[in-house]
Amino acid sequence: MIVAARTAGDSLIRDFSRLDVLDVVEKGPSDFVSKADLRSQEIIKNELSVAFPSHDLVLEEGSEKQVASERPRFVVDPLDGTTNFVHGIPHFAVSIGLATGDDVVAGVVLDPVKNELFWASEGEGAWLGERRLTVSRERDLSRSVFGTGIPHRGTAGHAPYLEALARIMPEVAGIRRFGAAALDLAYVAAGRFDAFFDMGLASWDIAAGSLLVREAGGLATRQDGSSLLLDGGNVLASNGAILHRAAIALLAPLHAFSCLR
Repeated sequence: MIVAARTAGDSLIRDFSRLDVLDVVEKGPSDFVSKADLRSQEIIKNELSVAFPSHDLVLEEGSEKQVASERPRFVVDPLDGTTNFVHGIPHFAVSIGLATGDDVVAGVVLDPVKNELFWASEGEGAWLGERRLTVSRERDLSRSVFGTGIPHRGTAGHAPYLEALARIMPEVAGIRRFGAAALDLAYVAAGRFDAFFDMGLASWDIAAGSLLVREAGGLATRQDGSSLLLDGGNVLASNGAILHRAAIALLAPLHAFSCLR
């Protein structure tokens, strides 16, 4: 998985240096796909298929998106943060999770620009390179920093999101919107964010990142506190129970709102 992510990351860096000639298509409102996504995905698909021919693949781009499977399966986002990428913003990632049944047992999130490799294996912790990660120790909501995603053109839920955001803003030290959910989750695992919430995430957005959070000692659930499954949805990750309970209460306007894409 690491070899596949790094090889794909090298391809993304090459494409990032020549955005002026890169073909970009808008799949839907504010939902972009580029030749870079497709090249990265093909690299990952080839690497993993050769190394693990009996495993299934769940891919963001293309037809292979079946989440449920009896066999082990890789859940792949070949370019998380495509909107950042195609606009020349150097914050994007490759994300690969390995799932058996409903459980993610290994995950890799690579930031190729910063050369930061986040990885986790079930029961063996979360790591940034060779450094073991732990979530932040912050327990005071007023000193915490939250990451988030913001509904954009073509998505629903603007009104309840803004209501929830208005409840959170006066209570926390800061809110950040970086535009790559896999890295946002990795940042919770690394203690850079104390919590993160987003709406309508897909399996490939959360597979690797949610395992990173859990293996670093944090929590990853739906925004109402219920179990987070690989079908994605509205996600809340945090450094632990105290902030998690506070965030669940603040996110009440979103509890009844489904924004699964």
